[in-house]
Amino acid sequence: MVHDLIQRLQQEYSDELFEQLYRLYADRAIRTATAITGSAASAADVVQETFIRVYRNLGMYDLSRPFDPWFHRILYNECNRYLKKHARMVPSEISEEKDLPPETDTYEFDRHGEVYEMVQRLDDEHRIPIVLKYLNDLAEKDIADMMELNVNTVKSRLFKARKKLKEWMLQRQGGSQHGT
Repeated sequence: MVHDLIQRLQQEYSDELFEQLYRLYADRAIRTATAITGSAASAADVVQETFIRVYRNLGMYDLSRPFDPWFHRILYNECNRYLKKHARMVPSEISEEKDLPPETDTYEFDRHGEVYEMVQRLDDEHRIPIVLKYLNDLAEKDIADMMELNVNTVKSRLFKARKKLKEWMLQRQGGSQHGT
């Protein structure tokens, strides 16, 4: 469906077709950008810039490659630009031209407010891989390629982030059991 929509947009642009693409990706993009930037207002700006870049570069998009990783790389780069502009650094920028394999491994932590709040408390080094893996369903290799890191580094960061989240959950459970 997305492939056909992109193909049609490349052949003949129309506002209606681009609006369909926007509707398919906007909610997830907002959740991702909010998780990365830590602000819904910032996320709205980032997503707007992302769709502007998608619009400008759609003609260069290679239809033989999956669209989701291409879109998420642009979104990640826009989050990175925003954070750099506001003095917070994400480890590295990625290239929109790189090809990534399809996504795997899903868990929608954003639907679980308590976990989502805890994820927001993680530092960027650990939060970004968690967001990319569990909000965007990206595999460790995809995240490593995207962030220009070694796969083992990504696995280590994910492990440490999950460990920290588990500690916080256990503390919260213990605290609520003791009236805290």
